[in-house]
Amino acid sequence: MFCGHCGALVDDRPDRPDRPAPTSRVCTDCNLGLLISAPRDVAPHAHDPFLLVDGSLSICGVSGLAEGLFHVRESDVVDRPVTELLMPADAEIEGPESFVSLLLHAARGEGEVRDCVVRPTSEWGIRYWARVGPCGPPRAALLVLAEG
Repeated sequence: MFCGHCGALVDDRPDRPDRPAPTSRVCTDCNLGLLISAPRDVAPHAHDPFLLVDGSLSICGVSGLAEGLFHVRESDVVDRPVTELLMPADAEIEGPESFVSLLLHAARGEGEVRDCVVRPTSEWGIRYWARVGPCGPPRAALLVLAEG
């Protein structure tokens, strides 16, 4: 589990008796984000900016680091199409439909964690590596970014 705002990891494995399961869905580190589950190979670390994208391809969550990276406030981009913020880095090679398909499958909880390269919609010279995989609740695609 991780915090949907600060990215803090919560170790909720049953084989860890020294770490009790969280009693609330609100992060105890920042008190701002909800706790979200994701496969370990896609879950962000505290230094990773990330977005949550629902099955309608709308942004449903933005980490604090992603707010700074894109110079946006979460409240201004939630319920906006993810393509207003990010696009595939090379639309001619990958095609936007592959990026959309990747997000849709992850938002449905299907498929495996995949990597892709994305760019801010309004910029051409910036690239980010992205890991995409399922997360929830609520069910969504988790898009974790790293500079490319």
